Parts: sequence; C-alpha cells; structure tokens
Amino acid sequence: MSTTPVHAFVPSDEIRARFSSAMSEMYRKEVPQYGTLIDLVADINERTLQADPAMRVQMQRAGELARLGVERHGAIRVGTAAELSMLRRLFAVMGMEPVGYYDLSVAGVPVHSTAFRPVADAALLANPFRVFTSLLRLDLIADEALRAQAAAILARRGIFTERALALIAQAEAAGGLDDAEADEFVREALETFRWHSESTVDAATYEALHKAHRLIADVVCFKGPHINHLTPRTLDIDAAQSAMPVRGMDAKDVVEGPPRRACPILLRQTSFKALKETVRFAGDAAGGGSHTARFGEIEQRGVALTRKGRALYDQLLAQVRDMGSAGSAAPDYASRLAQAFEAFPDTHEQLRREDLAFYRFALSEAGAALAGGEAAAAAASDLDALVSRGLVHAEPIIYEDFLPVSAAGIFQSNLGGEEQKKYAANAAQQAFEADLGARVHDEIALYEQARQHSIDQLRGALRAQAIRTAA
Repeated sequence: MSTTPVHAFVPSDEIRARFSSAMSEMYRKEVPQYGTLIDLVADINERTLQADPAMRVQMQRAGELARLGVERHGAIRVGTAAELSMLRRLFAVMGMEPVGYYDLSVAGVPVHSTAFRPVADAALLANPFRVFTSLLRLDLIADEALRAQAAAILARRGIFTERALALIAQAEAAGGLDDAEADEFVREALETFRWHSESTVDAATYEALHKAHRLIADVVCFKGPHINHLTPRTLDIDAAQSAMPVRGMDAKDVVEGPPRRACPILLRQTSFKALKETVRFAGDAAGGGSHTARFGEIEQRGVALTRKGRALYDQLLAQVRDMGSAGSAAPDYASRLAQAFEAFPDTHEQLRREDLAFYRFALSEAGAALAGGEAAAAAASDLDALVSRGLVHAEPIIYEDFLPVSAAGIFQSNLGGEEQKKYAANAAQQAFEADLGARVHDEIALYEQARQHSIDQLRGALRAQAIRTAA
C-alpha cells in the first residue's frame, strides 16, 4: 500500500520501477516463454553467486545485488520523428534520458537508435531500466513509391493514448505526478508498448514492405511499437545459452559481443528466436497471416571501457570480421573472436592500470581506519598506490549501454538469418537528434564523470578524517 501523501510528487525512480514491473507482467502474459527465461536467469544467477562468494561480496559492496533481479531492458522501433520526440518526453517522466547514438545501417538494419535510461549513479542503483529505441530510416527504402506509402501509413497512426499525452504535459508543467496520477500514467503509457495482432494494412502492402526489409514491415504495419523483447541480466550468459534449449527455447547460435573472459567487459547478449505469431491483415476476416517480431533476450554486463579501451575493442572486433565474412553467423566465429581478444588484458588490475576500463574508488575498512597524518598523506597519494595498499577498493563500473554490432546481430537473427541487407554506413546523428528534439548523452563522458565523482568523494573523505583526528 502506497504511503505517498496525496499531493506529493512520486520520485521518477519510483515511477520507472512501477513501469518496468508493469511491462514485465504484461510481456509475461503476451510471451509465456519470457516467464521461463526469467526463471532460468534467476536460477543461474543464484548458482553463480553461490559458486563465487567473492563476486557476491563485491556486488553487495557496490550496491548491485538489489538491482540484479529487477534489471531489464526493453526495445522498441518507431516510425516518425514525432513518435520519437514524444517517447523522449514520456521517458523523461520516469527519469530516463537519451544516451548514445547507434547507427545500425552499417550492419544492414535500416534504423538508428538511442537508449533511454537513468544517468545518475543513485538512479541506476534504484532501477536501471533501459529502453533501446530505434527510428526507422525511410530514406533507406530504395523504392520511392513504397517509401511514400510507408510514410503515409505512419502519418495516420497515433501510438499514444490521449490520457497519456495529457499526463505527460501535466508532469512537465507541474514538475511531477502524485501517487494516483503516477499509477494512471503507467497504465496509459503501457498501451503504447502492447502487442496488437491486427495489422493496419492489407496483406499485399505488408508483403511489399516485408520484401524491402522485415523490420520495415514490423515498424509500419501495426498500431504501435510493440515491445519486441524485455531482457533480464545474467551473471553467466554461457550457462544460460546452454540451458535455453533444455527449457524448450530455440536459442540463437552464438552469443553476441566479446568472448567469455575472467573479467567481463561491455555487453554480451543472446536470445531465443522470434516467435511466429498469427496476425489479421486489414480486409482479411479469416486472420490467417503471420508475423515474427518478438523474442527473448538475455544479457551479461561487464565493466565499461574508456575511450582507449573501446578503441582497442573496436580494433580487435574489426580484425575478427576481417578474418572471414558472415559476422557472428560464421561457424568459426567463436574461435576467431577468442584468438583476437587474447590481446585484450584480462585482469582488473591491468584494465585499471592501463586505463582501459572505468572503476569507482571507495575507502576500504583499512582506509577508513586511517587517522591524522596518515589520512592526510593518503589523500595526496596516487590512487594505484592506495589500491595496492588495500586502503581503497576499485569497483568496476558496469556498462549500462549497448553495442551496435551486437544489437544488429540480435536483430538479424530474429528477422531471419538468411536476410543480410547491405547498406553503406550512414550515421546521421544530427538528423536523429533533430527528430528526437534533444542531444543524446555521450555515454563514455557519463562513465568519466562517475569515476571522477568517486575520486572526489574519496579524497574528501580522507581529508575530513585527517581534520577530525587532528582537532
């Protein structure tokens, strides 16, 4: 039962938690295998933590255990600038901001994207819900008449309820929503993400758009941008990959992202393949059509990489792709990946000392026990020396974002692995931001800020200790 006073605003973190929970419940009803996926991940996470007490201690110390079970990311695809801009306003009510720009055309997917997520450390710990949001690139439809037809279809639809729009405007004008309004907002906003088995177009139009690209048909031919996956976080994605078929799920062939490592980096993803769902096309009373869109994804998140680390990651990934075609679909891809990434340091000490990854710094018990001159000396000391002496913990900063090549690999495997459209790399960040109505955050700058904030807090705590004990 809510204890929020009637006229008090509900914190955006709480609205985000309510929405994430409601979406998870809706998706579990729409896609029963999602429930199986959640249960599988929970089992693997518990076994992993039991087998690795040091991991449990580290995650507890960093405040990450509490968020693990509720952590989700969703993904949607919209068709117009107006839809994208209104989604930005909707997510802002939940304390979620656009982070990163992803050009997926480089991998043959006609969209560009951002991720809406919380950006502050405390908000991420409260609930790190993210929604990877893609905007269709109509300019990549070669057939001019088909492109115009798709634009006309999209222009006719409205993907938000009138009440959702009113509550967004009210939250913006008043500075928030009270308890009852927040619950109503969650219910109304959820309608945008709901699956609709009725297509807004006839079968011939669907087939023409499907032939141009399956994803184009998925975006254009339905009432709204149904959530197409909702992803829990696992601590051992290889165990999940092996266990999915045992639980009746048709897993994709390989895990996308970096190879298995002692120190996980960035993001690894896998999924069960998209479901074939019955749809009814406009003018077809029988309802005998079908569409594949929604699938089940799992992710494992590692430490965020610095600009230097990302440059090395991109360089090694390019080497892997240069060794042979077909990307992650190639039968020898896993061995090529492991071979190339032998050049990437695989201990947290190396990653930190070589400035390849981001860490937060906090006093250990020994550091907190320093007094007087010792604390003052520590405040002026080199961070590496403080970590080596056991006075400071260096906690990995979890990567909260996405990888365009991995996202495209997941998309392609669920749109039909045989379909490999080719587009030239066509990044258009300025145009995307104009459609969005805002600049996107530079994700690496956010990690830099988080690291620096922890260093400032650490130095401040040591100086305060020195002053207290000297007084």
